[in-house]
Amino acid sequence: MAKTKDKVRCPWVGNNEQYLAYHDTEWGVPVHDDRELFECLTLEGAQAGLSWSTILAKRDNYRKAFANFEIEKVARFTPAKKEKLMNDAGIVRNRLKIESTVDNARALKKLIKEEGSFDAYLWGFVDGKPLQSKIKTHGDYPAKTEISTALSKDLKKRGFRFVGPTIVYAFMQATGMVNDHALKCFRHKTVSRLR
Repeated sequence: MAKTKDKVRCPWVGNNEQYLAYHDTEWGVPVHDDRELFECLTLEGAQAGLSWSTILAKRDNYRKAFANFEIEKVARFTPAKKEKLMNDAGIVRNRLKIESTVDNARALKKLIKEEGSFDAYLWGFVDGKPLQSKIKTHGDYPAKTEISTALSKDLKKRGFRFVGPTIVYAFMQATGMVNDHALKCFRHKTVSRLR
């Protein structure tokens, strides 16, 4: 367990102030806003092959670069706009990740039209309430689950990219679809009541 001052936290937290704040206020809190869900999905995909602290440090730059993750606006990004993003040092300049964000916004528009909202679609995979884990040690965290695998498969079928089962599971953790705060973490009980 990571311990800072008088608080016991999840074992992965470390001592980075930005990371601590993210863990203590955001991670695992249920998200139901489609724009925020799109942002989280984009950032989890951007993290592939990198550390979360790298992406967290660039989050404000991502918001500027991707029109605050307004789905309609990102879906209209042109090839010229995507090329301009390749020169933006404030984000991860990976062509596939940039293009996937725009493609995902377009796929998301279709999904919302079919399902009513991204929120309703996603939370349907967990029957509308967060799954509760019993994490004791760092080794107890799964990289993926049956649900993240099923969600990944369905998202890919709908045209989403950078949504493999491991990325989707990290997304589920971040957006509170699963409460993966360790049992001894001071946030576990608080987050478990946010059903």
